[in-house]
Amino acid sequence: MIVNVGDRVRITHGPHAYEGILMPLEGALKETYVSLKLDNGYNVGFSRDDVSIELLSEGRSFNATMPEVDIPYNEDLPDVAILGTGGTVASKIDYMTGAVYPAFSPEELLQLVPELAKIANIEGKEILSIVSEDITFSDWKGIGREVVRQYERGCDGIVVTHGTDTLHFTSSMLSFMLHNLPHPLVLVGAQRSSDRPSSDAALNLISAVNFAGTDCREITVCMHADMNDDYCYVHRGTRVRKFHTSRRDAFTTINGRPLAKVPGSGPIEYLSAYRRGSNPKEDLSLDTGLEERVALVKTYPTASDIVAHLVDKGYRGIILEGSGLGHTPHTLHEEIRRGVEEGVVFGMTSQCVHGRVNMNVYRDGRILKEMGVIPLGDMLAETAWCKLSWVLGHASDYEDVRSEMLRDVAGELDPVSRIDAYNVCR
Repeated sequence: MIVNVGDRVRITHGPHAYEGILMPLEGALKETYVSLKLDNGYNVGFSRDDVSIELLSEGRSFNATMPEVDIPYNEDLPDVAILGTGGTVASKIDYMTGAVYPAFSPEELLQLVPELAKIANIEGKEILSIVSEDITFSDWKGIGREVVRQYERGCDGIVVTHGTDTLHFTSSMLSFMLHNLPHPLVLVGAQRSSDRPSSDAALNLISAVNFAGTDCREITVCMHADMNDDYCYVHRGTRVRKFHTSRRDAFTTINGRPLAKVPGSGPIEYLSAYRRGSNPKEDLSLDTGLEERVALVKTYPTASDIVAHLVDKGYRGIILEGSGLGHTPHTLHEEIRRGVEEGVVFGMTSQCVHGRVNMNVYRDGRILKEMGVIPLGDMLAETAWCKLSWVLGHASDYEDVRSEMLRDVAGELDPVSRIDAYNVCR
């Protein structure tokens, strides 16, 4: 029997039968295996030699265009712009080909997530279409410019959809590039694609749009708070990190507490102090002066040649993710010393993630500090990398760079370690 991708079929495997949509496979896999999307949304694969396939109905062609609908404007609701950069949080799936289509017109967004119409007047625009691990400095500048355009045209809040792998890099970089926000800027992603029953896409997006209508004047990340569909946490953009490859509650505030708990379109519970008030949109500024020759190096026992290579390549700054309180193996000391002598700026963070570096406790830390390595307190390594890029885009003198790296710009540094900030999201 001839069956095609997109057909509804019944697959019999031994005593068991499964019904669903025949899915595409890549390359040689399609000659050996068959993949079925079950009615519950999950995929299951079989060896072709072990099954029989029965056609139930032929598949229909996929139409990525949704019908136009009349969307009345509600003067009582905030105007929120949703900007797409990629990922699956706002997308449609074509089961004929496996392709993912962005859904960013107001009609598409409201048909995918109709709850949005009750909390905001939505405008959507796709500004990038990339997997997040491929994001570049040029992309960050483009996002920043579009954010400024949206604020200037009068929107009351902005949501940026983004792949989760580098979501915290983008939230950090934008936190240093954008100043005096007139309204909230919320980044949001999804750990599970929208075609899966366990998808976190809808709740994350609804919660993000809800928070975008508040008086917060910070760059934030809104993601699932637990494994249920109860609420999301809103995290400060410079304090958040992805902590799990696939769990829906993968994002956590580090060395602090989330800013807020948002149950979809429900009432928001604030958990921490945040920047609020009214900034005229005329005060908004975008700073795109970034130094791209900055590296992030995770140290390890016997490490060598890494720093020397970066120095020889002309890198201007290196963030070290050291062990414990801020240490590196002695095998890197001479390389670091030479780098400092040649004008490279080094900053120290900790692989422990939680807590802060203290380079005064042990001899190794004191040696590195005397060389000129800057201890960066409780700043996250990824945030430190973004900040050093921004600082080196404007300063070259070591003392000026050191002063700026130790100045709290966007909530990335806290002089006090709080006992209630460890694993607070767990």
